Amino acid sequence: MTIEQKHERLKDYLRALESVAVAFSGGVDSTFLLKSAYDVLGDNAIAVTARSCSFPKRELDEASAFCKKEGITHVLCDSEELEIDGFSKNPTNRCYLCKSELFAKIWAAAKKHGISHVAEGSNMDDNGDYRPGLIAVAEQGVKSPLRHAELNKAEIRQLSKTMGLPTWNKQSFACLSSRFPYGEEINPQRLGMIDTAEQLLLDMGFRQVRVRYHGNLARIETDADGFSLATSLANREKIHAAFKEIGFTYVALDLLGYRTGSMNDTLTGEILQAGTHAAIFKSQV
Repeated sequence: MTIEQKHERLKDYLRALESVAVAFSGGVDSTFLLKSAYDVLGDNAIAVTARSCSFPKRELDEASAFCKKEGITHVLCDSEELEIDGFSKNPTNRCYLCKSELFAKIWAAAKKHGISHVAEGSNMDDNGDYRPGLIAVAEQGVKSPLRHAELNKAEIRQLSKTMGLPTWNKQSFACLSSRFPYGEEINPQRLGMIDTAEQLLLDMGFRQVRVRYHGNLARIETDADGFSLATSLANREKIHAAFKEIGFTYVALDLLGYRTGSMNDTLTGEILQAGTHAAIFKSQV
């Protein structure tokens, strides 16, 4: 299929749903999905965004601003992951625990507004990674329209640019809890350290960047442009001084650069297989 045919397939799928609540983070995928849904369903498409300590305020503000500009109903709900039993211990199924609670709240918001379906923004590129959250998607009957249309990230960015969406070239983002090695405790203070550190780098001009938490060491993952920024003497000194003030003793620059799911490198094959089960992924698209 051409990219245009995939887009038409997406719109046909959304039209058939008749009404949908989109789990909306304000990122590349969920923004494209929400706008596509609103274009074909109008007010029968709403956005639902969860507020939590692992979701930076800048992302929430951008999501709210987009909905206001487009005239889309935007529902906010509180979803505090750290209150979920076992979540703070950061088990390998952390994302499943979070998504299970999140989608239950989005379903409640959808029903309150008379909406028949809930949809999320995973795309074809997510099928090959460790994504235990997609098990919760299948269990709760949440739709995955972008995977149904067989759209990948690059195609979503291209279509977003054509549609004039401000997120077409936005850096990829994942919740701050993903910055911790499995088994490392997650708490508000540590989440705040990561948020502050990443905001500092963004303010310095970094685009695609992650700060991974390793106790008193912060490991920075960034793209080629970020490497250039990070390695100048003035910036090295600024970053080290700022990170030390935040609470880190050491700062390291990851030589492999930014990559999604780098914390999954330590997982065993059995765990990876459980989290990437293709049959589960395909059951609800």
